[in-house]
Amino acid sequence: MVRVGAGVRVYEQLETWEKLPEGWVLGQTAIVTDSQDRVYLFNRGDHPLMVFDRDGNFLNSWGEGALPDAHGMFIDADDNLYMPVKNSHVVLKYRPDGNLLMTMGDWDKPSDTGWSGNVSDPVKQAAGPFNRPSDIALDSAGDLYISDGYGNARVHKFTADGKLLFSWGEPGKTGPGEFHVPHGVWVHTDGRVFVADRENNRIQIFDADGKYLEEWGGLARPCDIYIDQDDIIYVPELDGFMSILSIEGDIIATWDSPLDAGMGNGAHAVWMDSHGDLYVNQNVEGHRLVKYIRQ
Repeated sequence: MVRVGAGVRVYEQLETWEKLPEGWVLGQTAIVTDSQDRVYLFNRGDHPLMVFDRDGNFLNSWGEGALPDAHGMFIDADDNLYMPVKNSHVVLKYRPDGNLLMTMGDWDKPSDTGWSGNVSDPVKQAAGPFNRPSDIALDSAGDLYISDGYGNARVHKFTADGKLLFSWGEPGKTGPGEFHVPHGVWVHTDGRVFVADRENNRIQIFDADGKYLEEWGGLARPCDIYIDQDDIIYVPELDGFMSILSIEGDIIATWDSPLDAGMGNGAHAVWMDSHGDLYVNQNVEGHRLVKYIRQ
């Protein structure tokens, strides 16, 4: 077995985990776990939302024909799921059984940012929600923060019932509050908002009103952020694999891809269950999900 991590954050990689129904394929996926440690995979494929137990046994699926492009996901204390449908320009709230509760944005109607469609090109101007939203997180009051994402350069804050409060961010490469693919978002229990500014190789940190506080550079295209109950931060990187940081931004551990997959094929999403085990989405066909057991 392969072991990774450092200090008290050591993990053992499982060789295989998910047991898919015969003939099914797991595409690019977002990951959350619920109050019973069931694992939800929001998947780009014929079966968009797949549910497994923590041993990898398939439980059920839903969303077939209705969720064409998965990207990012969050789960609240009531096990409601929040799911950006990237290329359809909406963010949806579901019960875990697939009952739709709320829609934010207008289906297939992107906001006008002048984006070329090429990820290497910044958008021409920031705009309102949404143009290919990428991720969502909730704060302790239930307000929603959505990174918007591929075709925009903003973070939007909504009320729990889906009313837009305000937005912040502009296209750019170096300045505070400038984004080039704000790809992942997480809200700390103290109210700070962490944004994975992927193509700028940094994490930017803001207060709950969108005021810039600080940034951490030197990352390898960070895609997602997860902060555990001990204030340890997990950052999957597309041109690396995984970095673990302290809440002050100091590196605790890093590890490389379990495959020799090359640049751009590292990690894309991460989540932790109640046992401290990690689920990581890798950007490699046929190797989309890697589970690490906390030692």
